[in-house]
This record gives sequence, structure tokens and C-alpha cells, in this order.
Amino acid sequence: MFSRIARPTICIATRSLTTSSQNNAKVAVLGASGGIGQPLSLLLKNSPLVGELSLFDIAHTPGVAADLSHIETRAHVTGYMGPDQLDAALKGCDVVVIPAGVPRKPGMTRDDLFNTNATIVATLADAVARNCPEAMICIIANPVNSTIPITSEVMKKYGVYNPNRVFGVTTLDIVRANTFVAELKGLDPARVNVPVIGGHAGKTIIPLISQATPKVEFPADQLFTFSVLDAMNGKEGVVECAYVRSEETECKYFSTPLLLGKHGIEKNLGLGKLSAFEENLVAGAIGELKGSIKKGEDFVANMK
Repeated sequence: MFSRIARPTICIATRSLTTSSQNNAKVAVLGASGGIGQPLSLLLKNSPLVGELSLFDIAHTPGVAADLSHIETRAHVTGYMGPDQLDAALKGCDVVVIPAGVPRKPGMTRDDLFNTNATIVATLADAVARNCPEAMICIIANPVNSTIPITSEVMKKYGVYNPNRVFGVTTLDIVRANTFVAELKGLDPARVNVPVIGGHAGKTIIPLISQATPKVEFPADQLFTFSVLDAMNGKEGVVECAYVRSEETECKYFSTPLLLGKHGIEKNLGLGKLSAFEENLVAGAIGELKGSIKKGEDFVANMK
């Protein structure tokens, strides 16, 4: 369960949770029985910021919930299984994390992945819009470059879209960039911080080597979902990169460093000063990102 591949992805998801000022957030994990969902749920069960943990999937969720409920921490765990229980799983949630969907397998094209996961994400986003429209939404399901536009368009249909509360989790790209730079320079990866902007696939992933800095602090619990929870609880100076609605480039959605607060994004910190090489990378990513965004928007527009 805690493979070397799974851990960074989990860390990614956990950097986004932030709840009410009582450290009593209700968090839902949609896709809780999967390879990311299970260890993510375990991390959340151990967090003092989580008061109620709602686990949903199409199979095996009661068993996962039962196992986690035996851990002696304050979070109350409830398992929900199947479409009929989705609404109940989401009632009153402050944060919703969506690792649901299939991973890209050998021989699978991006179109194959999109065709499978787009429907899953749209269905889950619809349920979020109806049951907890003010929740922070953290999307892990790929292709993130399209699933964030899908989520946004579904929320718009219900008139509940808040761009400051919808995040495409891209922290895995940062973890990888930190590791690669550290290996090349003989540094401790825990003390390297490389901002990664753009999107979350192929050439849309743009590490800003020119802005890399030694990390003064890099505590083990600095995970995306937990960063959201920290900010919701009033912690100041919480900065994370995520793929969000943006006006920083000609793309409607773009990943940049964000200052998080009690109500989601307080400020988009933008691209910063780029080197000429990095400017070329951004320019080269725009076309592919626009195509992915349009694909997600068109999917929702054509839904019956």
C-alpha cells in the first residue's frame, strides 16, 4: 500500500485540506478503496485536523472504513459504497478529495484515459455541487488538465462555482522536480524547492529551475490536503502549487504557486521572473493545455 510511487501522490493530495477553525473538518475521499485512496485515507485518519472522515467507492469501502476505524485517533470514519450512497457520503463535507478513476495503463492513450475518467469525475462533481457546494475540491484523477475544467463546468451548471475552491493536485510534479534537481546537484531533496507551473501532463509540466531555492523547512506533514486544512484553520503563509482557474496566461487554467487562506485561494502568486528558456517552455505548453481544457469543457457541454 505504501509503495514508493504511491507516497508522493498521497502527499500531494494531503496538501489541500483545510477546515473550520475548530480543527473539526469533515473530509470525503471519493475513490477511497484504490491505490491512492487507501493510504490517503490512512493519513487523514491520523490527522488532528480531521473530525469526520467519509470514505466512498464503488466497492470494498466498508472494509476499508472498518479497518481505519480501529485506529485510536479522533476522526470518526464512515464507509459508503455504490451510487445510492454517494449523496450521503458528501453531506456537510468541508473538503472533498477525488482520487477516483483509473490510472493510465500500458497501451492506453490519453484519449482512452479521458473517456473513462471524464464520466467518473463529472458524476462525482455533480454530487458535490448538490450536496456540499462550498467544499474545497481537490482533484487527483487524471487527466487533471481536463478534469479540472470538467469539474468547473459542472459546478457552473448548478450556479455554485467558486474558482478559489477547486484545485488540480500537481504536487507529484514538484516532488519529482525536487528529487531530480537534488540528485543532479548532490543536495538533500528535503531541502530543495522547485516551483512547477503549467499543467500536469507531458510538456505542460514546467519546472522553474531559475526559481529553485533551498527549503528552510520541509516538515513531513506538509501535504497538499493538510495545507488546505491548515489554511482553513487560519495558518498564515501557506503556499502551494496547484492547477486552478487562472488569468496568468492566455489559458483559462494554469498551475502556479498559490497563497491559501480560510476560503481557498487568497492570491495567485503568478509565474514570477522566468528565464528565456522557461518562457519558451511556457509558450510551448499553451497549445496543448488549451486543447485539454476545451476537451473538458466540451465534454460537459455535450452531456445529456
